[in-house]
Amino acid sequence: MNSIEIVGLVAGGLTTASFVPQVYKTYKSKSTDSLSLTMLIVFFIGIILWLIYGIYVNSIAMMLTNSITAVLSFILIYFKLRLK
Repeated sequence: MNSIEIVGLVAGGLTTASFVPQVYKTYKSKSTDSLSLTMLIVFFIGIILWLIYGIYVNSIAMMLTNSITAVLSFILIYFKLRLK
């Protein structure tokens, strides 16, 4: 793993970690009123496209972090649809 891949891994890790508090808060409060379903869906599609791109360019950092972010954003979409 080269130094630029490490930068990508750290950047992706921080971006991914930013979703953890929102997932936790939503789970604990059982409230999704402040979450926009449209934003979550558009974001999820974007993350899936980044994941596909990461696979195409064979970037471990992009594949790993976007896989985790996709799961976290999917959980928020699930909560948004389920906790109405």
